[in-house]
Amino acid sequence: MSTNPRRRRGKYYAPQRLNQISPSGIRKFFDLLASIEGVISLGVGEPDFATPWHICEAAISSLEKGYTMYTSNSGMPELRQELSRYLKENYNIEYGADSELLITVGASEALDLAMRAILEPGDEVIMPDPCYVSYAPCVVLAGGTPIMVPSNEKANFEISATDIEARVTKKTKAILIGYPANPTGAVMSRNKLAQIAEVARRHQLLVISDEIYAKLVYGVEHTCFATLPEMKERTILVGGFSKTYAMTGWRIGYAAAPREVIASMTKIHQYTMMCAPTMAQVAATEALKSGEDSATEMVEEYNRRRLIIVKGLNNIGLPCFEPKGAFYAFPSIKGTGMTSEEFAEKLLVEEKVAAVPGSAFGRCGEGYIRCCYATSLADIEEALSKMKRFVTKYQAT
Repeated sequence: MSTNPRRRRGKYYAPQRLNQISPSGIRKFFDLLASIEGVISLGVGEPDFATPWHICEAAISSLEKGYTMYTSNSGMPELRQELSRYLKENYNIEYGADSELLITVGASEALDLAMRAILEPGDEVIMPDPCYVSYAPCVVLAGGTPIMVPSNEKANFEISATDIEARVTKKTKAILIGYPANPTGAVMSRNKLAQIAEVARRHQLLVISDEIYAKLVYGVEHTCFATLPEMKERTILVGGFSKTYAMTGWRIGYAAAPREVIASMTKIHQYTMMCAPTMAQVAATEALKSGEDSATEMVEEYNRRRLIIVKGLNNIGLPCFEPKGAFYAFPSIKGTGMTSEEFAEKLLVEEKVAAVPGSAFGRCGEGYIRCCYATSLADIEEALSKMKRFVTKYQAT
């Protein structure tokens, strides 16, 4: 009889790969937030706007007409055709609606599918630190190894091609990037992205480019990574509708990639999710057809809030570089002498203002907090007032 405790019957033991990842630092923090009333939240990374009504109406109409059955595993043909048109019109890049696009349950599923479709056990994926909380776990759960590239405020939280290439080994399979970035709001120029593309070409690597915040940029231009020379055939483009059209709860996203990659991702998708929700796909189709005006209005309002919160954070003694994308500010709290988690917990308990510890996004996030400005201007101003009192208290002791 085996003496391996993991083989004993009647008792559950988590697979080793699960022991390599920690519970989401964001969710852990919001468990604490849920127990406190009257909190001003700068924490949740989602729009405070309701989904535009014409998008909701499209979904309601589909329900009334009885469109509640499964769709194709790849997604509704109408949605894929609209998505193909959208990518062509916005980025001048062509993806075949029938073979190079996959509709997923949010951009998060697209990331998971991408990792499982391309990685063999032990393969390495290079990514920035700090970064979105699911990047490294998705790699680990697919049997891979995340290799972190440190970034810092002096470099505007951008990673360089040189630093990426220094970490390339025989096991490297892909580079994972996400610009505009969560949690920092960093945006990379086309020139710097082109340098990363050159590394990928030279070492024959894939690039997974998370562009969920592509439309949320301020005073700069977003570069779709797949449009760089010779990169369409090496890029898995991940996007979605949550941020641009205020559709977080609809759980609808997509992947655009070479047909052989999409075929592999679809094979996994059909055995796990089957298809994205039908009514959400109808809503997404309407968003692509007629949602640009609403999206533009939301971005203009985010920009107004961005300028106010960044100026306010700097004025109260929390130095903050200017984010050029997404809807996050990432101020330094190092002057308080507290860790990110200590600062966020004390701020929540003492002032009822919620921000996310930067450490939730990686080692290089320590010493920072993430403040989401996708909330009302009144709440932002009140939060800044409370944070000023909090910072003054702890800098004086």
